[in-house]
Amino acid sequence: MSKKFRNKDLAAKLGVSGTLVSLVLNNKADLHGISKETQERVLMMARQMGYFNYMAEKNLVAPVEESPGVIGMVVTSACDFFTTGITPYLQQAFSGIGMGFSIITKDPDDQRFDRMINAFRKFYSGLILMSTAADESTVRALRSSDYPFMLLENNNMQGRINSVYTDTAAGASLISRHIQKLGYKNILIVTDKSLNKANRVQTGQMEDELAQIHGTMKPVTLELDKSATSEEYNFMQFETFLRPPFRADIIITMQAQLVYPVMGLLRKKKLRVPQDVALISAEEGIGFDIMYSPVTCLRKPFPSMATKVANMVWSEIKNSGKGKFKRQVSTVPELIIRNSCGTL
Repeated sequence: MSKKFRNKDLAAKLGVSGTLVSLVLNNKADLHGISKETQERVLMMARQMGYFNYMAEKNLVAPVEESPGVIGMVVTSACDFFTTGITPYLQQAFSGIGMGFSIITKDPDDQRFDRMINAFRKFYSGLILMSTAADESTVRALRSSDYPFMLLENNNMQGRINSVYTDTAAGASLISRHIQKLGYKNILIVTDKSLNKANRVQTGQMEDELAQIHGTMKPVTLELDKSATSEEYNFMQFETFLRPPFRADIIITMQAQLVYPVMGLLRKKKLRVPQDVALISAEEGIGFDIMYSPVTCLRKPFPSMATKVANMVWSEIKNSGKGKFKRQVSTVPELIIRNSCGTL
């Protein structure tokens, strides 16, 4: 059972008068010219202190309508490393400002999703669209209805939209400088052929950075395709770069999901990592730290990204989705150096 809620306790926490708190909670704030921002501060703290729970336990209806107080994050996959990695930090960040947090999975081919957007208002105060969940029709529907939303790990949409994303060019530079220190000459970049435009841009950034290393051959980029009869990658062309005349010194996998099949092939060919060929991943994946040769990779700054996302979403909610200032915030990844690159 919630302890008794008292207006004066809330007023003391916010440093405002009890009268102001009473006016907000009794839905009279607009009549007395209390700003929307102040109203939101009072309601957020009231939610944190259990006002709405207390009213429900007493079978009372709060005079002021409680907004859902929950943020929804729309993802196309709930099991990829980025989603599972950042979720605990987002949960903590939103909890710190009195908001709940929930994940919504979206099938990119489901045409019913856009029709659900208006219904989301009943359940979510704002939305986060992660990566490919931010298709043009969804973004258009959210903007036309002034729904508070932002993009996460997607800075490729046209127009000014609030977004937080990883600076992939900075990540490519970190990998390039590290390879230069190690002195590798023959560099093979491996990427998944089926992935989207953003992944192709990231691969281009990696090619440009590596091409600037003095004394190395021009890096070779190989797009791996899956077999028509199975879900396994076709490595026939890949194997030609493991022997002369090119013979890769180091392999860079642009996607985390390529690391395990590539390592499996190298083991099958009796090539040791890093003794025979080194390896770096441009993304972090599950279990990279406990593999037989722990994998060097770029790690995204989950805690700082989550804090920026929470602040941005809260600002959009305060402005009812009509904020004039849109921000695109980039965060720099960290290179986690492990045994696979040959450093340790």
